[in-house]
Amino acid sequence: MKEYIQSLPDGWTIYLWMVAAAAILIGAAFLLRWGFKNNQFDEDIKYVVFDDDDADKMSEEEFKKSQEVRAAQEKLREDVLKKRAEMKQKQHNEKR
Repeated sequence: MKEYIQSLPDGWTIYLWMVAAAAILIGAAFLLRWGFKNNQFDEDIKYVVFDDDDADKMSEEEFKKSQEVRAAQEKLREDVLKKRAEMKQKQHNEKR
């Protein structure tokens, strides 16, 4: 292997780096696509960590926004769980 690498012409490592860079860019593109499809770039996600006991730590607008975001997240969670249950039931019925 060492002899083979030494027999290569000068400048071959740049091609190796280009292949590695292309693989990294393709991987990053797939991960970004996954993130957008799964709502990973939601700016309002920071409000999910608050609850009703944190009202005194926020302004009235922020607290209202926090409640709206939590309600929307709970609805989204219920929808996702319902879809998963339907898919699981469908798969279970297909096995029979």
